Amino acid sequence: MLYNYTFLAVPLFVFMGIMVEKSGAAEKLYDGILATFGSVRGGLAIGTILMGTVLAACVGVVAASVSTMAVIAAPTMLKRGYQKELVSGSICAGGTLGILIPPSIMLVIYGPMAQISVGKLFMAAFMPGFLLSALYIAYIVVRCLQNPSVAPLPTADEMNIPFKTKIITLTKGLLPPLFIIMAVLGTIFFGVATPTEAAAVGSVAATLLAVAYRRFNMELLKKTSRETLRIAAMAMAVGLGASMFTAVFLRLGGGDAVSELLMSAPGGKWGVFGLTMFIIFILGMFIDWIGILFVMIPLVSPIGEAIGLDPLWFAMMICVNLQMSFLTPPFAYAIFYLRGMAPPEWGIETGHIIRGVIPFVIIIVIGLALCIVFPDIILWLPHQMIKF
Repeated sequence: MLYNYTFLAVPLFVFMGIMVEKSGAAEKLYDGILATFGSVRGGLAIGTILMGTVLAACVGVVAASVSTMAVIAAPTMLKRGYQKELVSGSICAGGTLGILIPPSIMLVIYGPMAQISVGKLFMAAFMPGFLLSALYIAYIVVRCLQNPSVAPLPTADEMNIPFKTKIITLTKGLLPPLFIIMAVLGTIFFGVATPTEAAAVGSVAATLLAVAYRRFNMELLKKTSRETLRIAAMAMAVGLGASMFTAVFLRLGGGDAVSELLMSAPGGKWGVFGLTMFIIFILGMFIDWIGILFVMIPLVSPIGEAIGLDPLWFAMMICVNLQMSFLTPPFAYAIFYLRGMAPPEWGIETGHIIRGVIPFVIIIVIGLALCIVFPDIILWLPHQMIKF
């Protein structure tokens, strides 16, 4: 694992994400979204989801996304009188999109393990990620229409912001993240660079962004490098230990036992698929997603191929499923990130966060169902990639 060229993208994407977080681009982005959607009932929650979607394509680190959105979006929504559950749910759900929408660290790790192109995984993840974002927004709109008290209307001054001002502010906020997105994902889609090379380009682009916002200095570089080293080393250590466990488990015949268990499920290939997804969902409630990847992927990938499922589609379904692990207690990263960031004056308790994320977990299940019924949601974009 440590000698795999593709895994070099992990620290590079982590560095890029942390540098974007600290560059100040997120604040500018939220200002633009606030000016554009702030006059709509529930607009701040909708804007939070949109902000999470854009940050996901720039950061790819859930801890950075949730923490940044909590600091920027939560005080504004709470000041407006938004329901705490809606505030918590929109921040956690929007922040966890970063584990799915490229450049996702999960996809970088998944690809080499399942022998699937990381570039194709990146392209396959776009549509499911945007689908979940759209479903989140639809839920917020319906919720606010059913119960207007969860999201009070803004003040008259905020309602009367000139259209031209909204467009200018939004454009200024969107252009820097789009620069990062094109620098990374554009080069992959058009066949200019491999994911690892694109990660290096993205790191440089994120650094230039920090320079442009006058946030870059040696202290920032040192902090970003230390945080990158800590996160990447943790991922590699977990991966190394899990790989050793999986190797011993397979050597002792555990893989055959798991295969027999899954293949004995009633309902043919869809029964096998359903049982696999259920096991991964339950594991996500108790185990870190990195451990699940390194332990389960070598076991279930051959099974998916054996029952005739498209490897790319099967991989993406597992990744969408694992996104729920950030929202399902007791081992839910996003919940703990937000709870840790919330000062006493916000009045946000763990109960508020759990109640807030439950509807979004249900929405992810709906998204999975749509991807089953319409597999081209996953497969269409990878088929459009320009080959090397």
